[in-house]
Amino acid sequence: MESKTSFQILNRLLTVEEGFVIELETTRVAEQLQEVRNKLLEHIRKVGRSGDLSLIVTTELVIVEGDLSRCANSQSMTNSLKTAINEIAAIERHIAIVDNQDKYRAVDQAYSLPKNRKSGLPLDEARQALASHYARLNNLDKSRLDDNEKKVIDARKSAIVDLSQGKKHGNRW
Repeated sequence: MESKTSFQILNRLLTVEEGFVIELETTRVAEQLQEVRNKLLEHIRKVGRSGDLSLIVTTELVIVEGDLSRCANSQSMTNSLKTAINEIAAIERHIAIVDNQDKYRAVDQAYSLPKNRKSGLPLDEARQALASHYARLNNLDKSRLDDNEKKVIDARKSAIVDLSQGKKHGNRW
């Protein structure tokens, strides 16, 4: 097959696909889906602004578990989501440490070397898991999603970044 012919076929297929996407976006179901996604976005933003560590982490866990049960369509996606669930479980275990000033002081002292700190905070297992989860969300943001789906991912990333940089919960986390 000639390159020129191949590109012409590809261009035509992409144009047809775009036409169907535009047509789908004008349906009542698509409008209802966007309404639900807008509500989801506002809810996630509200959770992120709350500063409640447990609520932020549990919200992420529920979303990831839902993705695993409803959306996982390949072994690599399934593995990634299972890893995310395990990492979120590690974050949940660390919340009890963060909530106890004496325990947190021990973590802070245990990660005292500069290479074990980021932005003045210990680079413990929980922060490493948060960084990994942020990278996972960042990769999602690069996929073929609509604007509302990307806004939801951005809101999730924002909550994770604030959490990992200690902007929530009295700068301890």
